[in-house]
Amino acid sequence: MLEPETLRQVRELIARRAEEDRRVLDDLCREVRPLAGNVKPIRPRSTTAVSLVGSDGGNNRLLFDPFFMQFVRVVDSYGQEHHIECVSPTTDTEALSRAQFTPDGKPKTALGVMMTELGVDPPLLWNLSPMIPRASMIREHPEMVSPSWIQVYRDLCEWAVLYDRIRNHSFATDTLIVRDGMLRSKVFRGELFIRWRQKIEEAIERVWRTQRRRIYLVGIAKRSKVLERYRLALAIEGVMLRDEPCYVRVPREMEAKAFVWPEWARGPEAEGGEREAPKFVAGDMYFVRFGSRPGDPIWTIDVFSSQSESAGEIFGYLLADAIAGFPVPLYPRCLQKAHEYAQVTGFDLTILQDEIYQAVRDLLPPDKRGILDEARLHPEVGMGGAS
Repeated sequence: MLEPETLRQVRELIARRAEEDRRVLDDLCREVRPLAGNVKPIRPRSTTAVSLVGSDGGNNRLLFDPFFMQFVRVVDSYGQEHHIECVSPTTDTEALSRAQFTPDGKPKTALGVMMTELGVDPPLLWNLSPMIPRASMIREHPEMVSPSWIQVYRDLCEWAVLYDRIRNHSFATDTLIVRDGMLRSKVFRGELFIRWRQKIEEAIERVWRTQRRRIYLVGIAKRSKVLERYRLALAIEGVMLRDEPCYVRVPREMEAKAFVWPEWARGPEAEGGEREAPKFVAGDMYFVRFGSRPGDPIWTIDVFSSQSESAGEIFGYLLADAIAGFPVPLYPRCLQKAHEYAQVTGFDLTILQDEIYQAVRDLLPPDKRGILDEARLHPEVGMGGAS
């Protein structure tokens, strides 16, 4: 516990530091002040909303699993399962690559479709993403392989399902597809994400031309470095101080100041210049508040860049879904439903844990299986050696 004298010194130090850093807050307020004139209201509209989301590995913790198996599962807001896979840090990525295709080389999963149409040749996962380890590395030096590649694989599966949903399916109504996360990615190799964006643009245009259906794409983040940087300044300047739902476009310059990597704030508008191609960004950022009270939460939303001129219409479609949001208020319900379907919890998780337990047990010699059985009955004791 701090002594009274120490507390007094700390209070003085904090006050002095805040006064010296006051210019930082002044600069932030100066940056957001021009946004006040660009804030626009959101008018309600009606359309179908579909959300695609992958499960979170943190929800799928399995007991009695020396292999650190994780289940990668992509589900939409209607509960339809689009991808399921069981992987571990030592999974052979060459075999995992082959699993996306039939024996004659035709894609049989959304990930296989995306690899084929993006021209990944040969169709191996490490050619799609430099963050996926080569199979030779896993076989020869498994201790040097970071288990984080499983998260990259999960991200690729989400992008693939999103890609396949837009490129290769028909639409009965105008549809808004909502991604959990911004429309930005660093997991793709080279300029493959640029190709991803261009093919999605082509597909959206083709659906309108042949089916007369509008397809919209957005990505939503609950947390954003850009919003955290400017949140206080937005409140001080009263930028979104309205008694109605509203939104405002975030300039790329403001994005760049909040991100560690400036290329994270360079979108398709930068194509054709002398600088590096915009390889990581497919969306334009907006601050959006779906509630009608000034204190309601503000979300960071990426609108697919080629559809940015329709941002007001898109947010109007999201409005009714966000108002019905539960358990997170004023957050799109379709995205929350997709999370609920994607999570492996409760009885489903118990079944998976039983399957993992049985698979590990079958690997043991008959005279050693009792050790695992005993540990399962008394997990608080742990596994000791055989006596």
